[in-house]
Amino acid sequence: MSDEAKSESLATIDISELDAGEVLERLRAVEMPETIDHETPSIELRRARGGDNLLMGLDKPWRINVRGTLGDYALAFNRLAHVRVTGSVGDGLGESMVSGAVRVHGNAGVGVGVAMTGGTLAVYGNAGDGCAAALRGGEVFVRGDVGHNAAHGALHGTLVIGGDAGMNLGEAMMDAMIFIRGRIGSLGQGVAELPLIPKDSVRLGLLLINAGIRGDAKDFRRIVPQRVFDEEQRRKGIIGHPSWR
Repeated sequence: MSDEAKSESLATIDISELDAGEVLERLRAVEMPETIDHETPSIELRRARGGDNLLMGLDKPWRINVRGTLGDYALAFNRLAHVRVTGSVGDGLGESMVSGAVRVHGNAGVGVGVAMTGGTLAVYGNAGDGCAAALRGGEVFVRGDVGHNAAHGALHGTLVIGGDAGMNLGEAMMDAMIFIRGRIGSLGQGVAELPLIPKDSVRLGLLLINAGIRGDAKDFRRIVPQRVFDEEQRRKGIIGHPSWR
């Protein structure tokens, strides 16, 4: 059943001729419930034509469906809102996102989820370079491929890649974790590629369900910092070597 069939829309807004500020004004004019769940009616934004800075800084529990393309820095600094985009987006999607959920049924440019601190950000196509760079919390999902330097300098949080990754995956990563199903161009310095362990297999399975992504957790591998690998080996009493690239 489609989202449209589940509930009627609270409002339908044509945003083809509106700038970022005008879109926010129109949204704030719609009366929304104080809390949201999956049955809460959504606001439909139609005929999006790729404008930059759209839907930045959403700070209310809106449910929003966007149809069309969004430009650069869409949904940056998102807080509380749950947004579904049917179409592709430009660079900087969800930059510094704090909470809420964003799902893009299309491709995204460079810098998906840069400096996120929380929430769920899912791209059901491909993403460009720098995906989840400087990640500080939350979960980023890409069902397709990601470019170079994904999760560069990531401190916390999780990146899940359903396809392939480019060069320098996980460079300078600290306490973050990457799950990947496809091929890797190269790993960054100081990270290791390992099979899943049972607890992470369960965790990944739940994350995939939460993001609405079909897939078997056993098909993924982990990318972890060297110190995480070393600690696991110490706990097991095993001396070994990670799969360096």
